[in-house]
Amino acid sequence: MINKQYIALPDLCTHYELEMTFFDDLQDYGLIEIVSIEKTNCIHYDHISNLERIIRLNQELNLNFEGIDTVINLLNKIDALQEELNNTRNRLRRFE
Repeated sequence: MINKQYIALPDLCTHYELEMTFFDDLQDYGLIEIVSIEKTNCIHYDHISNLERIIRLNQELNLNFEGIDTVINLLNKIDALQEELNNTRNRLRRFE
C-alpha cells in the first residue's frame, strides 16, 4: 500500500494523459523529485501544485524544460521578493 502522502505516477499519467517518459525527463532535468515506494514511482502530494504548473507551462505555452526551469526560478524569486517587501512594510508600520 502506497503512503497517502504520495501519488503513483501511473495514476498521474492517466489523469493528465501524459507518458511516463515525460515525468522521467522532468526528474532528469531536476524539475521534480520521484520517489520509489514498493516498486512504484511516486511524487509527494505537496509537489502536485508545482507539477501542475510545469504541465501547464509545457502544454499551454509549449515551453521546453529549459524554459520551464527559467520561469519557475523567476516565479520563485518574485515570491521571495514579495515576501521581503511585505516584511519590510510591516516593520515600517511599527515606526509610523
